[in-house]
Order: sequence, then structure tokens, then C-alpha cells
Amino acid sequence: MSRLAAIRRTVRHPSFRLAGIDMAGTSLGIAAWGLVTGVAMVKSGMPVGMAVFMSLVVYAGSAQLAVIPLLSVAAPLWVIWLTAACVNLRFVIFSSMWRSYFAHLPLRQRLAVGYFSGDVIYVAFMKRFPEPRPQPEQLPYFWGAASTNWLAWQVPSLAGIFLANAVPLSWGLGFAGVLALLGVLLSLLFDRATWLATGVAATAAIAAFALPLKLNILVALAAAVAAGLLMEAVDRRRRKPELLLVPADSVMPPEEREHVAAGEVVPLREERHP
Repeated sequence: MSRLAAIRRTVRHPSFRLAGIDMAGTSLGIAAWGLVTGVAMVKSGMPVGMAVFMSLVVYAGSAQLAVIPLLSVAAPLWVIWLTAACVNLRFVIFSSMWRSYFAHLPLRQRLAVGYFSGDVIYVAFMKRFPEPRPQPEQLPYFWGAASTNWLAWQVPSLAGIFLANAVPLSWGLGFAGVLALLGVLLSLLFDRATWLATGVAATAAIAAFALPLKLNILVALAAAVAAGLLMEAVDRRRRKPELLLVPADSVMPPEEREHVAAGEVVPLREERHP
């Protein structure tokens, strides 16, 4: 099958359209966020060409907004890189979850999934496919969500870049961006660990607000990651592993071996008696 035929098949798949419907509600918040980020990049003194390059290549709104104040005050390069890396640490967790669904794909496709993945896409995908095992409709669904999210971000972001000088600050787009961020954030809070990590991050950011070069962002991120990992470790200890009876001559599937490695399952192999 040619690449063009594969794309047509993916786009025509019902799961592709279903993903677009699932993402429609959050697309307005993503669009407002993208518009604010595009305007902010140019207003901070970044050349239009560099802003377009950053929007298309970086494609990470939280990282872009985090480093823009650092770029405007000529912060050291290591601080800018470290801030962007810390903001995007969550994608390491996302990729570990994507592995159960897309590990069988060729490297080129997995790299594409990594570039186009995002917070809202991850949440929508996990709601549709909570079981960590590959299914034929998962890839079309992902690309439907990714296409919707990419367009909802890039089109307003580029519009904000090219129209930044025509948009007065009196419009209060900064506050609109904060509201958009809050809307996206609330859609990601789905369990006790995420609520705890968010509360710890907010508290740490306020407590460390006086630090120079916006280093309170790094403090908040480190505190949130530590709180989330600690909460996950406590929950794992409290959770009693399940017993899995394995036939004597059978081979344990890869997904079950992952549960065993994580301590979620204790295998018991049947004995064969003469």
C-alpha cells in the first residue's frame, strides 16, 4: 500500500472522525492559547521568522510560554534549555504509556507520534482506549486527534504572530490565555495524583515567586514531579498484586510480563505431574 493510500485509509476511518468530535470541545481553548502564544512571542521582541520556526518546530505551548520571559531578559542559555526540558518532562511519562499501544510501529511512525502527541490528545486517547493493548482503530483515532489539535494550535498561533502588531494589549489576551490554560489544565485532572501534583506545583510556584529568571517555574515543576512520583509509589504499595495462573507449557504474553515487572501481578505456574 502506498503512503498516499495509507493516508486516505486513515482519514476515512470512522475513528479518525470520532477523534475530531472528541477534540472539538477543547479546540477552542487550544486556539485561544495558540493565539496568545503567537502574540506573546512577537511582543517579546522575537523576529517573525524565528517565531514561526518556534511555533512549527517546538510545537509545545507550555514550553514556549515558559521560555519567552527568559528570552526577553536574555537569561543564560542553560536556564532556557533546562526550563523547556522540565516543562516537557511529562512527555516522558506519556511516551511510556504510548509504548503499550504503538511499540510495534516503525521508528519513523513512532517519531511522528512523538512530535504530534499532546496533553489533550493523551487524555482523549486514554479515555477511549483504557486497555494498554494495540487495536486497529487506535492509530486512526490518534491521527484524528493529532490533526485537530495541530490545526487548532498552529493556525491561531501563526495568526497571532503575523497580526501581533495589530492586536492592542488592551484586549487582555494575556488573561484570555490564562483562562485557556486553566481550561486545558482542568481537563487533565482525572485522579488524586494529578490533583495533588497540581496543588503542590501551585504552592511551590507562589512560594518561590521571588526567585530571579522565573526559576520558580523550575521549582514548581520539580515539586510537582516529586509529589506525583511519591503518590504513585504509595498507591502501588497499597495495591495488592493479583495472582495470575500460568499453564505449565505456555509462554507469558509481553503485556502480562510488563504487569509482572511493575509488581501488579504475581505469576503462579502450574506444575506438571507424571
